Amino acid sequence: MKCDMLVSSTDVPPGMRPFQVARKSVVSCASDLAAKGATPLAAMVSLGLPRNCTRPYVEGLAEGFAGAASEFEIRIVGGDTNEAGELVIDCCMIGLAGKKMPTRSGARPGDSVVVSGPFGFSAAGLAILLRNARAAGMLRKQSVDSVLEPKPRQRFGATLAKFFSSSIDSSDGLAISLYELALSSGIDIVVNKVPAAQGLDRFGQENAIDVDELVFHGGEEYEIVATIPRSKLKRAESAARKAKVQLLVIGRVRKGTGKVFVGKRLLENRGYLHFQRR
Repeated sequence: MKCDMLVSSTDVPPGMRPFQVARKSVVSCASDLAAKGATPLAAMVSLGLPRNCTRPYVEGLAEGFAGAASEFEIRIVGGDTNEAGELVIDCCMIGLAGKKMPTRSGARPGDSVVVSGPFGFSAAGLAILLRNARAAGMLRKQSVDSVLEPKPRQRFGATLAKFFSSSIDSSDGLAISLYELALSSGIDIVVNKVPAAQGLDRFGQENAIDVDELVFHGGEEYEIVATIPRSKLKRAESAARKAKVQLLVIGRVRKGTGKVFVGKRLLENRGYLHFQRR
């Protein structure tokens, strides 16, 4: 079971349409279930609507909820509606998992650290939407799309969760997600291959933004971060190829006390900070 709250002032960037807002509130829960290999079944959605909310906007939200229910094959079975100072959406979702669901505390020395895709697009997208950062072509499209219509890695989780020793959704940022696994498991993680999205180096240079900030502390990625025992990695890679999902090995687990390193450098334990429009 999972619940997640969306608040307009901190979670809805400029340019996000009502149906995208509603969909994002469902994506947040679907992504957390995907990280555990769970299949979404049903959801309850509660709305806090400001007094100045228009009928077309509410109809747009309804369109988004209906679309998300179809996309993620869930039933929205209830919820609540009330007045609030700003738009608030609280989604509670239940899903079905296998007999053994990966936790955050199962990583062991020798495990490989894997992710479901590259990082940095969403941080770049937020920089574009909130601060008018410069970008063009495919990078701009991929970055903005990753913010307005994020895609949880359901097939990745459904295919590979049986191989995971630990796992987590990365929406709070790659760094803090790695630290959560390291601290919960009582081990250290060493990242030896930074999973930076293509074109991010140039974007960072043109906008004076550190690439590590985009990759490790950007957040809102909805990727899956997991560890896989060495004995299961080849089978996991084979399953990923058959399912046509990306599986990136970015590091390894070693004995330790809950630290995360990029090479020999200690990574800062800092996650995504929700923006605040003024």
